[in-house]
Amino acid sequence: MNKLVRDILLIVFGSMIYAFSLTFLVIPNHLAEGGIPGLSIILHYAFTWSPGITTFILNSAVLLIGYRVLPRRMVMMSILTIPLISFFIYITEGKVEPLGDPLGSAIFAGVFIGIGTGMIFRAGGSMGGSTLIAKMFHHNLGWDLTGTNFIIDSMIVASGLFVISPLNIMYTVIALYIGKKSTDFIVEGLDTKKAVSVISARAPEVADEIIKQLETSATVFKSYGGYSKESKDMVYVIINRYQVFRLKRIITSMDQEAFVIIHDVRDVFGGSFSWLPFK
Repeated sequence: MNKLVRDILLIVFGSMIYAFSLTFLVIPNHLAEGGIPGLSIILHYAFTWSPGITTFILNSAVLLIGYRVLPRRMVMMSILTIPLISFFIYITEGKVEPLGDPLGSAIFAGVFIGIGTGMIFRAGGSMGGSTLIAKMFHHNLGWDLTGTNFIIDSMIVASGLFVISPLNIMYTVIALYIGKKSTDFIVEGLDTKKAVSVISARAPEVADEIIKQLETSATVFKSYGGYSKESKDMVYVIINRYQVFRLKRIITSMDQEAFVIIHDVRDVFGGSFSWLPFK
């Protein structure tokens, strides 16, 4: 499938899932959400304004103000995403009754919001709203993107205290956390990788054993100890999380004095690794 067509389909279905999560789970159960859609929902609670129309107006205003300082691709993807999300919200708002369980609604809202958002991000799209505002502050004032985006979303959710109960705000925080994890799952995949650095006097032998038993590649570097002033070899290997225990056992059997560092890897591609979701 052509990459552009695939990306457009991901954005369409991601926007639909995101919007339906709001109109089926968030709004009927009097919860909130971050970003411009979250602000539109709060305005809906306060003044009964249409969240679909409000989302479109506010997102369009932000895009018009900031389009000159934003990357062209972000602007183009926002032009596609903003009307889609607003349209799907508009055609389904007010058509679903509350489930009667705000906590359960928050949990599943977070799951589906994260899936929709992850599909949009996976296609290289933008949600608009607070992301665009944070980008503008970053460009003009040098503010940190992630921190600014978090502050904006937190302020929007906190403003819901004036129109919904503190308990529902706490449920909203749960939904936001689950949504973040769901987004990470869609963007990064289930089989997360680990990067392992092994400093050992027997590094070449350790690398050979890792290659033999785990059937993966390994790289051996020259390293220099700043404290010991000694040169040693270092093995660098990427494995999946299920191989960590076996790797530790291999290293321990080869060199009990080896120094090992294990950390998460956000993404791996090329070589013997391939991306399975949405390929």
